[in-house]
Parts: sequence; structure tokens; C-alpha cells
Amino acid sequence: MRIKQISVNGLFGIFDHVIPLNMDERITIIHGPNGFGKTAILRILNSFLKSRDSELLTIPYKNFRIEFDDDIIIDIIPNNVDNAEDFPGEFKRYNILFNLDKNSKMVDLQQKPESLEELKKNINIRLIESQRLLNSVPKRSRRQSAETHSMVSTVSAYSDELARLMQRKFREYATISESLDRTFPIRIVKHKPSADVSNEQLRHKFSELEATRSRLVAVGLLDKDENSEVQIQPQDIDESTKNALLVYVEDMEKKLSVFAEIASKIELLKKIINNKFAYSYKEINFSKEKGFIFTTFYNSSLSNSKTLSAMDLSSGEQHELVLLYELLFKVQPKSLVLIDEPELSLHVGWQVQFLKDLREITQLADLDILMATHSPDIIQDRWDLTVELKGLEK
Repeated sequence: MRIKQISVNGLFGIFDHVIPLNMDERITIIHGPNGFGKTAILRILNSFLKSRDSELLTIPYKNFRIEFDDDIIIDIIPNNVDNAEDFPGEFKRYNILFNLDKNSKMVDLQQKPESLEELKKNINIRLIESQRLLNSVPKRSRRQSAETHSMVSTVSAYSDELARLMQRKFREYATISESLDRTFPIRIVKHKPSADVSNEQLRHKFSELEATRSRLVAVGLLDKDENSEVQIQPQDIDESTKNALLVYVEDMEKKLSVFAEIASKIELLKKIINNKFAYSYKEINFSKEKGFIFTTFYNSSLSNSKTLSAMDLSSGEQHELVLLYELLFKVQPKSLVLIDEPELSLHVGWQVQFLKDLREITQLADLDILMATHSPDIIQDRWDLTVELKGLEK
């Protein structure tokens, strides 16, 4: 169940906007002058689907409509405060009208709260506000050494979280390995010889396994000596040996497949971040013990240490890392992610690359994006993804 269009009438008592979402490309960009309601639209949508009724009533509008790809339509219609007594409940100062298809009569879904909550459960949504993230970055001064609620602490928290995710996958890998290794001899005996696999094909399978293992080592999921036996290259292979090796290859493929999803996400995060960090001679790596590992490849006369802490990252670098981590690891697949003005913390050079990075993330993480921006550097030549918010016709 996906949202295909949102519209609002009488926003701030002035504006009417219709925003069709790009269902194929999965990225929709809304742009327009300040004060036309870009942020307000994101907040109304987020507040409704998160059942934050008090927030839903803080922005003035006449009607807010959400249309889904299965033809369900939701109309949110605020009531005048004078009529609030007609709607029991602390925050029920609006109507929610709902139809199951285009031809059915609109009904008051407020009378069926269980149906409303069930519908909301089918839509995962996450609002990422760049200004909120920026405000969490502390101003460094001699008087202020405490960094509570800072971006630094968020980076550290996400680093610890990723380490736990990596360790959990490694334990899963170890459990599967133990189970397969225990039954390996008996499965060799029971395995029927296969004439369909040539020696050359078997060698190719070993090469693929080694490539996969090297990839997992590179993102910190496996140690360099972990399963080093996979590097064995079969030379002269008789039928009995081939039979054993085929079982071995199948087992290794099952073991390593445990890491497939998390490895792809770490790889993409590493590629994007290191592309950004290169200008300041920094890079990020990963380990299942520490999570993020920051280093510098600049030979400084002030320090011999190559290891950096999260505090050594600029606020922009911290923000970029937190934003990308949230998209890759904190958001559920099939979610609609609302991103408000990402350019606020992005260098112009990073803005140019942002949409390309975002497209890779949406494909890997299976997300839809609705983004509000002022920046033509972010949009680049993809005006086909944009919806302009316009004022009243003069």
C-alpha cells in the first residue's frame, strides 16, 4: 500500500496544492518559495500517519487529502474550535472521511477507529528534518564541553548500534556454520554426483566465494583469516572430490548469504561517505567490535595518530553520516521517507551528488522519498521529479 498523491486546500487560508508522487522513480521533489507550505505539508502527512493529533491541528488548512495506490482516499477536514463539542475526545476536532474505491460513498472513519489504525499500520513513514539535526550539533566553546543531545552522541550511538547489528549477523552466521559443519560428512555420502557441473564451473564457484569473502572482510563482517580455506583452488578433481567440493560450496553459499543485506548497506554507506570525506583527508571503515572507524590519510606534523573520533568530523560530515545511516538502517523497507531541506547542512559540492546518492539508497533499501528543497543544485537536471508549489493566480 503506497501513497500516490497528496493534496491540500486552504493551507494557511491561502494555498491549494496537488502533489502526485512519482511511483516508478520513487523520488518526488517539491519546491517553491518560502512560506508556500513545503514543510507544513510534510508535517501534516507525518502527524496524521503517526497519530499525532495535537500536531495535526497546529497548521491551518481546510482539507488535506491522501490518495493510495489501491484507490483508498482519506480526507482530513479540521473543524472550527467552536464546533469541537460535536466531536468527543481530546483531539477529535477534525473529520476523517474515507472511501474504499472511487465510486463508493465517503464515510466518517472517525466512527471506526480500529479501521483507521489498521490503515495507518500499513503505511510506514519517517520524517527527517535537516534543521532539527543541525540544531542538535553543539556550539564548541571553552565554556561548553558537555555534548549531551549532540550530533556527536548520535554518531556514537549509531556506531554502537551498527556494531550490535554486525555482531548479531555474525552469531547467526556462526550458528548456521555449526549446524552445516556437523552434518557435512553425512551429506557428502548422501549427495548424488552431478555431471552437470564441470571442473571449470566448480573453479568459478570457488572464485565467486573468494570474491564474496573478500567483500565481507572489506566491510568488517569477517576477519581476514575467517574461512580462509575458501581460497583453495581445486586443480585435478576426480568425481568423489568434486562431490565433496560441491557440498562444501553449497554450504559456504548458505553461510555467507546471511550477510547479504547488511553487507550491501554497509558497502553503499562506505562508498558514499568516503566520497564525501576524501576532501578532508578522512575515511570511514567498519568493524563488528567498534562499528564506525574514522581515520585520516593525511600525514600531520602535529600528531602521529591516524585514528579519529566522531568529534574530529565537521558538523556537515556528522550530519551526512547520520542522515545516510538513518535511511539505510533505521527506516523499514516500503516506507515513505519525508526529507525537509537537506541542503541546509550540505556543501554545494555534496548537493550536486545528493540526488544520485539518494537514488542508490532508495533502490537498495526499497524506499519512497518525498523531499522538500530550495536547491537547484540538488535537483540538477531532474526537473521531471519535481512538483512546484505555486501561489494564487494574479
